[in-house]
Amino acid sequence: MATDIQIDPRGPRFGAAWTLLLAVLAMVIGTNSVGLVLAFALAALFLPGAIVGPQATVQSAVFKKWVRPRLAPPAETESFRPPRFAQQVGLFFATLAIVFLALNLAVGFYIAIGFILVASFLNAVFDFCLGCEVYLLVTRATRRA
Repeated sequence: MATDIQIDPRGPRFGAAWTLLLAVLAMVIGTNSVGLVLAFALAALFLPGAIVGPQATVQSAVFKKWVRPRLAPPAETESFRPPRFAQQVGLFFATLAIVFLALNLAVGFYIAIGFILVASFLNAVFDFCLGCEVYLLVTRATRRA
């Protein structure tokens, strides 16, 4: 089994703050071309994290270069796997928002962006990664005894 990549758990929280900002803007701006651009921006931010892991995102690069050097070392690190799953879920909802907007289904757009907004709010403000918790629940439920 390959070595599990360990990450600073404060990085995904920093990334969630960016996501929260874009999700709030998309919710406020709504179902127009700017809202569509914001949904695409969210999808673009989630994509590298969904494929490789949160350590591959733009937010992570900013965190590593400008934020982490100003912080004490993390008390502990965590596996990249739960945050990667959370990025995959975020990508799913951002893509769903784009599809709903393309189909002119405003309610669907707001629901999809709402899911991103709530999950990123929980992570950025309370350090509670909803996608990570779902990953852990599924992993425990499917683990062979």
